[in-house]
Amino acid sequence: MEVILKEDVANLGHRGDVVKVADGYGRNFLLPRKLALQATAANKAVIEQMKAAAARRSATEKVQAEALLAQLEPVVLTFTRKSGESGHLFGSVTSADIASELAAKGFDIDRRKIVLGDAIKALGNHEVSVKLHREVTAHVKVKVTGEAGEETATEAPAETAAAE
Repeated sequence: MEVILKEDVANLGHRGDVVKVADGYGRNFLLPRKLALQATAANKAVIEQMKAAAARRSATEKVQAEALLAQLEPVVLTFTRKSGESGHLFGSVTSADIASELAAKGFDIDRRKIVLGDAIKALGNHEVSVKLHREVTAHVKVKVTGEAGEETATEAPAETAAAE
């Protein structure tokens, strides 16, 4: 089945592309979600208008993404997590955590745009990519620190034993 994509679809194509997909994928996923149109003669004529509109929309989205990039570059996100003695976290910092922290700072970014190979599971400074647009990627600094209570908890029993 040939379809014309109305939106960018990961691992398939960009807006306006004519792609060949499996019948079930097209019928059950792309068409009901309005991500694509069937590639008929009439729709192929309409695609030229869609491409022009998509190019204009993409240009404005890119300008907005570049403006957001300038605002995101100086941002440093700090997370405090419980960790073991070797600096390995008991939990992790995920893209959802980063998205919620960015939302707290006034940035509305979907967690799916945050690119993490794996969740952050170690203390220290990390750099996370945020895909704002197809051509614009921001890099946000993430600092993960251990909880302050952990150091005092490990020191406290030693002090109590010395006092006795």
